[in-house]
Amino acid sequence: MSDPKKKIIIIGPAYPYRGGNSLFVSYVYDILKEEFHVKLFNYKLLYPSFLFPGTTQYDNSGSAIKKAPSERIVNSISPFNWIKTASRLIKEDADIIVFDWWHPFFSFCHFTISFLIKKKYKGRILFITENVISHESHLIDKVLTKLGLKNASMFLALSDKVEKDLGWISTKKKIYKSELPVYDCYNPEEGKQINSIKKDLGFEESDKILLFFGYVRKYKGLDILLNAMPQLIEYNKSLRLLVVGEFYEEEKSYLDIINSKGLEKYVKVISKFIPNEEVNRYFIPADLVVLPYRSATQSGILNVAYGFLKPVLVTDVGGLAEFVEQNKTGFIIKPDSTEEILNGVKKFYESKDNINFEENIRRFVNKNSFNNLPELFDKIIKEAEE
Repeated sequence: MSDPKKKIIIIGPAYPYRGGNSLFVSYVYDILKEEFHVKLFNYKLLYPSFLFPGTTQYDNSGSAIKKAPSERIVNSISPFNWIKTASRLIKEDADIIVFDWWHPFFSFCHFTISFLIKKKYKGRILFITENVISHESHLIDKVLTKLGLKNASMFLALSDKVEKDLGWISTKKKIYKSELPVYDCYNPEEGKQINSIKKDLGFEESDKILLFFGYVRKYKGLDILLNAMPQLIEYNKSLRLLVVGEFYEEEKSYLDIINSKGLEKYVKVISKFIPNEEVNRYFIPADLVVLPYRSATQSGILNVAYGFLKPVLVTDVGGLAEFVEQNKTGFIIKPDSTEEILNGVKKFYESKDNINFEENIRRFVNKNSFNNLPELFDKIIKEAEE
């Protein structure tokens, strides 16, 4: 690495905010801090409460698993704050400014700040893009995204899908590649024995558990999985589905599927945000983590599953399949199909005694390009200085 340490400022959410974006930014901070002088400019207002679909934006867990030190500076809806933030960034005299981008809501905020610092940081404004076209995008989302990313000097894409989507924004700007880290921070080895956890959750020791984890929205395809359950139960009466997460839309429509198909005995729904200290309680007893998404770029849930060395069943949408080795770390199926889910689950259970999923996942995790982020940032900064 370069000496003296180069200075990086990251603009993105972190603790006390909850969720995948906050966790990702904290991982970025942690992996860069040993080789660089890193400052994290957090939000003092992320989303106005009336726009947030969940119960709270804040992490109310008993323990903070990734608590990167930060200054809560940015207000996402205040133009006066954007000017003040830009002024602070100019005074910091960093080697590179990094914006974490994941949603068009932040387009005016990110555009204004990046515009105001553009002269000072010419060629040194990096946008890390977790996705470009949002999962439920409309025309206005695309317009806002193009505006929000307009002043980027370069991009760091977290999947091949995002890299391809960035071609729609600009064909001239340099695009670097990495990926989400594997989220192994939830104490995967701690907790009660599997059978004890199953009993606590109301399952029998002999039950085979499929896990759907994370907040629920239409693009995540939980309804497709629920509609596949009668076929899955017919295949194996011991199969159970554990649905864990906060509903960001009407929960009743999903409960209606469960009730109309007589699935009450086979599906357990825990409809709340899960605090950090409880996450392992739901992954430890799971045989297979199912992501039946209709659309995606990548998914933090997949990387949490890998943190527990759990195989996954994912649909071939967006960039999900990039992070699964077929028949090794999981199975890739076509989207929008109950039959495909049935076949994928059958393949898993028919092969689980012959395939060492844990060892395959462990090997795959070791190749995660996020582990090389310090070397990549060293390269990015050097090329920006040329």
